Amino acid sequence: MKKSLGSVEVDGIKALNPKVTNEDDARVPVVGLGASAGGLEAFEQFFRHLTPDSGMAYVLISHLDPGHASMMTEILQRIAAIPIIEAKDGMVAEKDHAYIIPPNKNLAIFHGILQLSNPEAPRGQRMPIDFFLRSLAEDLAEKSICVILSGTGTDGTLGVRAIQGAGGVSFVQDPSTAKYDGMPNSAIQSGLATFSMPVERMPEEIMKYAKTLPLNREPKHSILGTTSSITKILMAIRSTTGHDFSLYKRSTILRRIERRMIAHNIENTDAYSRYIKEHPEEVSLLFKELLINVTSFFRDPEAFMVLKKDILPKLFENKPEDCTIRVWVPGCATGEEAYTIAIIFREYLAESKRNFQVQIYGTDIDEDSIKHARAGIYLPNITADISLERLGRFFIKDDAGYRIRKEIREMVVFAAQNVIRDPPFSKLDLISCRNLLIYLEPEVQNRVLHIFHFSLKPGGILLLSPSENVGNNLDLFGSVDKKRKFFMAKTSSVRPVILGGVTWSDNRFEREAEGTTSIPKETNYSELTRRALIDSYAPPSVVTDEIGNILYVHGDTGKYLRPAPGQASLNVLEMAREGLRSNLRMAINEVGSMKKKSVSNLRLVKTNGERQGVNVKVRLLTDPGAAQRLLIISFQDAEETVAKELPARKKRPIALERSKHVDELEQELLYTRENLQATIEEMQASNEELKSMNEELQSMNEELQSTNEEIETSKEELQSVNEELITVNSELQSKIEQLSDMQNDMKNLLDSTDIGTIFLDRNLVLKRFTRKATKVYRLVATDIGRPIFDIKSGIKDWDLVADAKKVLDSLIPWENEIQTEENRWFLVRITPYRTFENVIDGVVLTFTDITKIKMAEENARKARELAENIVDTSRDALLALDGEYKIVSASRSFYEIFHISPHDAIEKNLFEISNGSWSIPKLRELLGPILLKDSTFENILLEHDFPLVGHKRMALSARGISGQDGKMQHILLVMEDVTDRHLPDACIGE
Repeated sequence: MKKSLGSVEVDGIKALNPKVTNEDDARVPVVGLGASAGGLEAFEQFFRHLTPDSGMAYVLISHLDPGHASMMTEILQRIAAIPIIEAKDGMVAEKDHAYIIPPNKNLAIFHGILQLSNPEAPRGQRMPIDFFLRSLAEDLAEKSICVILSGTGTDGTLGVRAIQGAGGVSFVQDPSTAKYDGMPNSAIQSGLATFSMPVERMPEEIMKYAKTLPLNREPKHSILGTTSSITKILMAIRSTTGHDFSLYKRSTILRRIERRMIAHNIENTDAYSRYIKEHPEEVSLLFKELLINVTSFFRDPEAFMVLKKDILPKLFENKPEDCTIRVWVPGCATGEEAYTIAIIFREYLAESKRNFQVQIYGTDIDEDSIKHARAGIYLPNITADISLERLGRFFIKDDAGYRIRKEIREMVVFAAQNVIRDPPFSKLDLISCRNLLIYLEPEVQNRVLHIFHFSLKPGGILLLSPSENVGNNLDLFGSVDKKRKFFMAKTSSVRPVILGGVTWSDNRFEREAEGTTSIPKETNYSELTRRALIDSYAPPSVVTDEIGNILYVHGDTGKYLRPAPGQASLNVLEMAREGLRSNLRMAINEVGSMKKKSVSNLRLVKTNGERQGVNVKVRLLTDPGAAQRLLIISFQDAEETVAKELPARKKRPIALERSKHVDELEQELLYTRENLQATIEEMQASNEELKSMNEELQSMNEELQSTNEEIETSKEELQSVNEELITVNSELQSKIEQLSDMQNDMKNLLDSTDIGTIFLDRNLVLKRFTRKATKVYRLVATDIGRPIFDIKSGIKDWDLVADAKKVLDSLIPWENEIQTEENRWFLVRITPYRTFENVIDGVVLTFTDITKIKMAEENARKARELAENIVDTSRDALLALDGEYKIVSASRSFYEIFHISPHDAIEKNLFEISNGSWSIPKLRELLGPILLKDSTFENILLEHDFPLVGHKRMALSARGISGQDGKMQHILLVMEDVTDRHLPDACIGE
């Protein structure tokens, strides 16, 4: 989706405005991370260094096993500081969240909403990373960011190209740090990767880049500088490459320059202008950045469907069979568009059963892209754009990817050309120029459309992209299909206007000629002498192969050889002058077949109407390093022989001279016929042998081709499965590490609790135990796997095996205290062993050492008995009450005096025992302040009638007993029976 950004004027240059002018500008930047084999480790490194407030959303695409539930979400969530969620259809990408593709799904993004779909491509040919990154480039344009991490294959490379073309940025893991470097290398070799770095640096660099996006940039800051600095940068590009980018749209140029500045942490163009002057190699990198090499096979498929069904039938209508259809694809980049049109033409001609010659010209200013296009080799991930039927018909699968078949390759001619500056093609039937005009200024667009009109025949078709139009040039082009942007060239008297170059300033720039200084070299007298002797004394000669093809010429051979009429040839027999050919053929055959090492002949050669005696010598040229036999043929004039013959010729009658000449011609003709007949017979025999061999080779080739296709299919499937297995293995490895950590934690936990634990299976066979369990059972490591009843325990008079069987049968936990032979006490608990699936898989025995507790209890019991004995020896009644006036303990005298049993007193409220006979208001009043105010009283006289014992007069004393926290928790009440005693009132406390 293209977005219109506001602009501000900065020193005469329009810079990107940070003010939001469209709702799309407020959307969250999305980072697409792609990885394959070894990707889990790379993902962990990335999120380990990611802060929780980056303000971006992250989408993780990996090659997952379709039939295996991914554990990547829970694995990464342990490390990541942001929520990690498995993507669901219709989920909105929120900032500071990460989303992981589910298994066996394709994931795309549309208006910030994640879209899940079932993959259409067969397993082994799916490219989920390219699929998502392309949708990301279309949805977020320059806010799109992609990250290519460890993996095999080429998935992600086309996605990087789409991101780059949309104005986004790509980060590729440094191949030297990747566990599998296939995907990073493929992305880097495409020349489209913006940054290459280790994974741990990426989060910081991504956040730095995000701050430069239009939405995030502060209004008072701009990395763009002055007009003159931009002009100097464009001058440097023109001086180095010969291409003037001042004709391109300013916003595009500024953004591309800005991205190179970000890569070098340069904040203004003045500094960047100085940088490229100091680093000439940066000019080439900036030139590559400015080129928009974004293309693919069958881009906008509906347009090509209209071309095939509606446009081509009209284009071929009334065309003679021997005519040639001419097509031009300017800005063809790496050739996908040109080959796509060639495939469409080939399909149409095959379906219509017509035979036309189609010549397609693909041009681009990027020579590297043209070299790529000429090679016709493309990555395996083009399967996302081309059907399997077309792949099998028009491509050949090899190790590098897919190669265009010869029938399609021969239809296209590629050349480096600047459509604005260089002369155009003419008499064209079709021009396909898609996504080129949108990068040019309106004035230059108008010029290019005039050039296209000049190049097209009347009625020729112009195909543009959905974002382009012919503008105001309605007098040049008429609309054929408005939706798919097909236009027809009208007949017009308007000639294309050759516009001058458009610059961004009034200055004129010229290349500075570099001065050259010639340095005199030292004279090589030996070489100079050798050349002079060869030129003076060596006869004119040629070096040929065994069949007479000339490889090297020495001296002037024009008197003996001449170019043969017809198609140009360098064969010495075809170039030999009259009178020389027959003997020269024989000499070459004899020496070439090793019958003789050299052959010399004296012949009369007709040169310029006269006959010249020539001594021809053919020798075998010996060179141990040569791959084939070479011959050297020397020509030397025979002056003396000719001088002797000339007088004799003058004396002969003319008739005899003619008769002899005729005889010579007849002999030569007879010899030629014999040689020709022998040659024909040899050729026929060779042809039969070759035909038979060719049939065998064809049969073998078909079998090998079929086998190769099966192997390639199996290889792709195995490679895909291998990547998925590597991903699953990484997840399982991570899970194993987690389980190992958990096991270590459990071991340390069990050891730190100081509780002996024994795990038994359903057959009471020992599975594992802790160190403390050896205090009860005499266990060693080799006992694992043995039944517990075969191992001697140190327990006195108790059979835990029987109790374990009861628990296993009843599933009711059991608990008891046992004593060992070493007089140690343990609290034994036997519980069923339950799995996560709630399946009983044995029992667990735990032994808690309670020896100290038992000793404390015994000491407490003895202390209590001692205290009770002391209390029982007292004749006074003693009561210990808690905070609620319940009787905690009482002395024997209390039970005897008041005729009450311990059963009716202990844990009963004092004021409720004996049917409430102790509910004495004065007693309540006395006991109330004891706990609240920490008060005491002594010898308070109390008289009361009790139902069973009658009237009693008692001297009461009480005090509080504090607990560990210092607060009063109990009351000690002492009652002295003074009923029979007569005490003076002064002795009784009030």
